[in-house]
Amino acid sequence: MNLKDRVFWLTGASSGIGEALAYELNTQGVKLIISARNTAALHRVKQNCAVPENIAVLTLDLSEQDTLPAKANEAMLLFGALDGMIHCAGISQRSLAKETLVAVDRRLMEVNYFAPITLTKALLPYFLQQKKGHLVVITSVVGKYGTPLRSGYAGSKHALHGFFDSLRAENAKDGLKVTLVCPGFIRTNLTMNALTADGSPQQKMDSTTENGILPAHCAKRIVRAMAQEREEIIIAGFKEKLGVYAKRFIPRVFSKVIPHIKVA
Repeated sequence: MNLKDRVFWLTGASSGIGEALAYELNTQGVKLIISARNTAALHRVKQNCAVPENIAVLTLDLSEQDTLPAKANEAMLLFGALDGMIHCAGISQRSLAKETLVAVDRRLMEVNYFAPITLTKALLPYFLQQKKGHLVVITSVVGKYGTPLRSGYAGSKHALHGFFDSLRAENAKDGLKVTLVCPGFIRTNLTMNALTADGSPQQKMDSTTENGILPAHCAKRIVRAMAQEREEIIIAGFKEKLGVYAKRFIPRVFSKVIPHIKVA
């Protein structure tokens, strides 16, 4: 599929994978609506794009659930059309389950799971009516298996897989495409803002993340998967990929190894 002149709405566009995606999609001729909480950062991303006139800024906060349907309606009007949605925004976690407040688990689910499905359900009638639409969901390899210090985060990412796999199956005949993207360690600030047991940000970068894949490389892989209309893609290092296959084919071995791996 040629992505040129298609219109996509991208959340989490102010930094990390989302920012890299904005630059890559812009070079491919895509018209983008970019969203995040930080309006100034969004305008910086827009001005750094090769073709800034193909970028529209729409500020939103995924934790403000009641505002999301109206934001979806606003997004559909910005370019007069919408071909797809890229759910990239999210928050991570660095804490043991036994120490983590339930309020923190709820916040992870609200931002990582309920916000994307709320926006999706607001856009779904439009996509089904026009018999086309492409939902791109940035999940994680921990949407495939859980690790220590990620219980709430992994739960939210597993939930995304369950919902969007079902949505794809229900609406395949109506031209709806779903691409699930499972990154491993990517060199972004995600770990800086990761929630600790009491909900405060970690405010430091993990060594595993610091040595991770560059966001620009990750973005190129995602855009290629979009153009190919892939159902799922894993963008990760060897060990993270190995974990996916070990969990599936040799689960008993996986269960013995996973408690001891370095995840931070």
